[in-house]
Amino acid sequence: MTKPTARHWELAAPILSLALPTMLEQFLATAVQYIDTAMVGTLGTHATAAVGATATVNWLINGTVSAIGVGFLSYISKACGAGDRDRAKRAAAQAVLVTLIVGIGFTVLALALSTRVPVWMRADPSIQELASQYFFVMYTPMLARSAILLFGNLFRAVGDSKTPMRVGLMVNLINVAGNLLLIYPTRVWHGLTLYGAGWGVVGAAAASAAAYFVGGIVITVALWRHPRISPRGFSLKPESAMLKPCLQVALPNALQRFATSLGYVAFAAMVNSLGETATAAHTIANTVESAFYVPGYGMQMAAATLAGNALGAGEHKKINHLAGMLLTLEVAMMVVSGGLLFLFAPNMMGLFSADAAVIALGAVVLRMVAVSEPFYGVSIILEGMMQGMGQTMLPFVIGVTGMWGVRIVGTFLCTQIFGMGLISAWACMIAHNLLIFALLTVCYRTGRWKPKK
Repeated sequence: MTKPTARHWELAAPILSLALPTMLEQFLATAVQYIDTAMVGTLGTHATAAVGATATVNWLINGTVSAIGVGFLSYISKACGAGDRDRAKRAAAQAVLVTLIVGIGFTVLALALSTRVPVWMRADPSIQELASQYFFVMYTPMLARSAILLFGNLFRAVGDSKTPMRVGLMVNLINVAGNLLLIYPTRVWHGLTLYGAGWGVVGAAAASAAAYFVGGIVITVALWRHPRISPRGFSLKPESAMLKPCLQVALPNALQRFATSLGYVAFAAMVNSLGETATAAHTIANTVESAFYVPGYGMQMAAATLAGNALGAGEHKKINHLAGMLLTLEVAMMVVSGGLLFLFAPNMMGLFSADAAVIALGAVVLRMVAVSEPFYGVSIILEGMMQGMGQTMLPFVIGVTGMWGVRIVGTFLCTQIFGMGLISAWACMIAHNLLIFALLTVCYRTGRWKPKK
């Protein structure tokens, strides 16, 4: 990592102005995930396992859709760097078309397969029906979810990270309010009657679905009104000259997300086969861990936007300065977050479960992953900058190789062949993250991470 100079530190303000709203957005989303998990957790380990049984499929679908949006983020950020506002708006119109296709396609696919997903995930037969119901309700508003994910990247491409943050805050508030109304039955609290539907796990899914539906409408209206990227007045018909460069960036990234997320599905299926305690511990540990990755992902979006802007403006030296500053800030943040995760792992697990076995197992794997967080931070910054510059093929090759060659093969051998438990599976996950760090660092040091001038 290059030692920061005065020029590097000048970039700290624009980096943080983009990153902090995204961090807040991610933090709020994670906080709601915490609340969801805690609320469902009050229903027992059975309910927690039912929700967790299909959680990685959620990552697969959301990750793939969001990855498609990165193609448009890269294109629009470079157009803005070059001062071509018309081109940015035309690209936004094409993004709307892609959102319609992707959203409807994933809706049909997810709902059609809702009864099969828990079976494929090797969920315990006792929770398969409940897990299927949860999955079906969650994916009913997939078009709206796609709009939130894809359009959020369009806003970030023009340096507007506050609009998706505000939409995310609204979605989270609706979700929490819906949970209170739909999960629990009518009950008396300190003499006050609290009305509720008593739908349990299905109620949690319905609350999330309603929140996504409203959020999708709001962010679409905000896009139409935005002065820099409104698609209003531009055709939504396919425009090959615009779609081709966007999809050339988007497709490798989407394939990477799909392949790695499919790896997460395979990984979770093997974890689910270890029993209800392992599934619950894994589900809660993943939820806890996600909060401590918030600084990383906020900085990644800033990295993608600023790298694309610099490339579009032809400022190649600035890209090097950005990398130095971003890596410095990111490593510092991840050292702090990793330290906090290590210290408070048992306490964090205890927020979501009263089961001593679940808490103890989850605390062990969280402390393991905490040590690797600074290395993971380097990886996501370099990957973000490469995405912003349109360099998505190299991360695709590295990501897929690491996921399937290390995490999946290793976990299969450990859990399915040698009969080892959840700790061995997370050890394979950490080995995968360290490999990605090593390979991306080599690309950075050798200059292969940047496009040729």
